[in-house]
Amino acid sequence: MPGQPITDEAVDTALQLFGSDRSVTRAELDLRKTALLDTWHPDRYANLTNNPKQYMQSYTKGEAMTRAIESAYQVLCAWLTSQKH
Repeated sequence: MPGQPITDEAVDTALQLFGSDRSVTRAELDLRKTALLDTWHPDRYANLTNNPKQYMQSYTKGEAMTRAIESAYQVLCAWLTSQKH
């Protein structure tokens, strides 16, 4: 999100997704991101069902969550960097 200001609302939404508060550190953020991606990675749903429709619904939700996690991580990293200045 280069060049765009980081709003308090975006930070709060990202923190909520990560289950953290404003005292989060970069190390905690990195650990939480890894845990969330492990939980929501779309490939994780490959062997959970033989129903193709149910699989695709789960896979699509996993893809959406993965994008949301990556986006929230970028917001929080930029926010943490701006807090240091």
